[in-house]
This record gives sequence, C-alpha cells and structure tokens, in this order.
Amino acid sequence: MGERTGGRTGGARITTEGLGIKGPRGWAVRGISVDAEPGTLIAVEGPSGSGRTCLLLALTGRMKVTEGTGVVGDARLPKQLSAVRRISALAHVPGVTDLDPALTVGEHLRERALLQRRFGDSLRGLLRPRSERAAAAGQRIDAALAAAGLDLEALPKGPRTAVRDLERLEALRLSVALALVGRPRLLGVDDTDLKLSDDEREEAWALLGSLADAGTTVVAVCSEAPEGALRVSTLENHATGGNADQGEEKADALAETGRA
Repeated sequence: MGERTGGRTGGARITTEGLGIKGPRGWAVRGISVDAEPGTLIAVEGPSGSGRTCLLLALTGRMKVTEGTGVVGDARLPKQLSAVRRISALAHVPGVTDLDPALTVGEHLRERALLQRRFGDSLRGLLRPRSERAAAAGQRIDAALAAAGLDLEALPKGPRTAVRDLERLEALRLSVALALVGRPRLLGVDDTDLKLSDDEREEAWALLGSLADAGTTVVAVCSEAPEGALRVSTLENHATGGNADQGEEKADALAETGRA
C-alpha cells in the first residue's frame, strides 16, 4: 500500500486498531487497522455492500464503533464522536449530503455559508459586524471553490446553473466545495468513482490528492484505490453472513448523532 502525506499539521491523524462495526443485520466490517499521518489520502476500497460507507461514517464520527479503538485528531473512538464530527465534514454521501436538483449552485453555496456562520463559527465571529461576516463568508466560498476546482464561470449559467444540469464530476466538485466551507481537518467522500469515466476518475482522484497535499486528511470510498493512496480494503475485512443492506444502519446512526 502506498501513502500520500501532505506534510502539514492541519489535517487529522487517524489510527485505528481492530475496528469493527455491527448493525441490526450483523457485522459490516471487522478488524480494520489504519495508521495515517495528517494530510494522507485514504482510499476505502471494496465492492458495494462491503461496509465501505459504514467505515467512512465511523471514521468521521457519524456511526458508532462496536469493537476496537481509534484516534482521529485528538479524539478517541468510540467515545468522543462529537469531537470527531467537529473537525470533519462529509461530501457526496447518498442520503446524507444529497444536493437538491432544483436549487442552483449559488443557492447551495449561500445556504452552506449561512449555516456555517450560524452554527460553525465562534461566538466572537458571530459578534463581528454584518459586513465583515459577509466578506469572510465570501472568502470562504471562493477558497472552497478554488480547492474543489469548480469554476462557476465555466458552468452553463454560472452560479445560476441548476444542480440537475451539472455533470457528475461537477456535482462531485460542488459537494466537496460545500464540505470545505467549514475548513475541516478531515474530509470524507463517498462513492468517489461511481459512474465516472476513466478520465473523470483521474480528475476526481487528482482533486482529492491535491486536498491531501494541501494538508487535509481525506477518506474516500471507491471500488478501486488509485496509485499513491493509503489503501484500506473492506472486502478483506468484511464479515460475511450479516449485513447486506446498510441503508437502515446509516439512517439510524445519523439519527443517533443528530447531524451529518
């Protein structure tokens, strides 16, 4: 397995030992051990139904770990889920971060910036003058778009382009940009290579690799890990005979944690 490290301390270090996740239908995965420095691109590889999304949600503090231990940043699994959630963000997770096809790209960005100001900023930030807060929000959006490689002017109608009119790779970039508005130390991306062409898949991995190189730890679910990523296989660690459908478990986990 290869490893990509960003060389900065802004990302979250991830270490796990014998991590296992069990749901109503049995074990999703067991025996997951990870040792990743901050700024590593971690590819969670395996076929659909092998516990990939469950592991992604566990590492980002959205699903409870059943056995084993882990440390994400300074927070420990399974007890400090809320602390892990504070430093992480999700992108492109079906049923969790779905984009509204009727909204425009600009509307999604404005909504995300508003949520960040209300719930993600410090009390001191909330007390700043409105003009300063608006300017700061604009800077965050611009930085997130640049990091995600989404050029609004290149879209058919610019920021007024509806999500339903986006190409798959553009939708992925938008979802990543929305997650980056909160400046997470850990970014979790689901279904990274789903229904992408070979060229689009290369672009998607180049994007996530650039984020890791810039210092953010990235955990990306995929069917095939790219060269240079730290590979974690759920197929090799999948507990058979139990969990064919993880949809209900994902919904239950997110309901328990109370946030995505």
